[in-house]
Amino acid sequence: MATRMPASSRPHNGEDGAPVLSTRALNRALLARQLLLRRHELGVLDAVTRLVGLQAQAPNPPYIGLWTRLDGFAIEDLAGALQDRSLTRIAVMRSTVHLVTAQDCRTLRPLTQPALDRDLWVGSGSGKAVDGVVDPAELAAAARAALAGAPLTTAELGEALRQRWPEVAARHLAYAARTLLPLVQVPPRGIWGVGGRTRYATAESWLGEPLTAGPSLQEVVLRYLAAYGPATVKDVQLWSGLTRLRPVLDGLRDRLRTFRDGSGHELFDVPGAPLPDPDLPVPVRFLPEFDNILLSHADRGRIITDEDRRRIFTRNGIVRATFLVDGFVRGMWAIDRDRDGAVLRVEPFAPLGAPDRAALSEEGARLLAFAAADARAHDIRFAPPGG
Repeated sequence: MATRMPASSRPHNGEDGAPVLSTRALNRALLARQLLLRRHELGVLDAVTRLVGLQAQAPNPPYIGLWTRLDGFAIEDLAGALQDRSLTRIAVMRSTVHLVTAQDCRTLRPLTQPALDRDLWVGSGSGKAVDGVVDPAELAAAARAALAGAPLTTAELGEALRQRWPEVAARHLAYAARTLLPLVQVPPRGIWGVGGRTRYATAESWLGEPLTAGPSLQEVVLRYLAAYGPATVKDVQLWSGLTRLRPVLDGLRDRLRTFRDGSGHELFDVPGAPLPDPDLPVPVRFLPEFDNILLSHADRGRIITDEDRRRIFTRNGIVRATFLVDGFVRGMWAIDRDRDGAVLRVEPFAPLGAPDRAALSEEGARLLAFAAADARAHDIRFAPPGG
């Protein structure tokens, strides 16, 4: 039998009459909405829309993220959508590169621009380097002009801007341009197995349409709740990178249902979204680096403990690839390659029962068949628990 996180799953109401959801109830709701209770027969565009994008600052994680969620997913499905421009890669939520549909690129970028501005002017050395030296509007105009001919690498864009501002390092100018302008990363960046430097184009030129005028923040919040809820105001803010969203949620109250978590925090949710039985058996799942399921709540106890979170979040911003047992993060994984083959290394945080180990081995074999299809041989090796 799968291991379970100790938590009461018996439903009851809080002092305000709102139903209280246990950790396990929130876990099962999250798994259902993240397409992780079973593999779904969805097209890539429908899945990426439903998930409101996938974090994608590294090229390969979105492929693994879709493989673990979709029935029959093939690498060509995502690669082809990037090449035909129905999917694209751009900095949006949390000022981080995401894989999003063309429509969401046009909608999400203007909505999340305040978070990108804050990242530039408050959270980055590039903002300090250009502040007081470069007029933001002039920089944006100069970058747009530089990109008018063809996509440019980060270095090429920075050097083009240094012609106007030679006193500022090229990397700072390029980063500021990437923040001030909606710049997409064009293929071959993001294509599985294809190397190459990041090249940028403006979203408008690449997609052939302008950004959405007056996009609805309320509608995006509703989509977040459908994909990640039930959730607190702080959860929505953490996911989006935006602040002061309490009035937005309050303005949606007549369209939402509310709950409480075990600590008494108010949770918002969209009517009709799944709330499975907290004791519903769930399959093991391998998640890629940077999977949004680990990055989209202020309180991540519904999927990982604080102790285990410290194991997978590194100081240099990497979020390691993980696996789920009974719906919760129970360890990390990585694939090592050499000329003799590919080895899936599974590192559990605690001892695994024989059924869980067998299930991970079976799912791991499928992962190797997908992610290392060209390897001469496949092997799966379990590290000692907690090593």
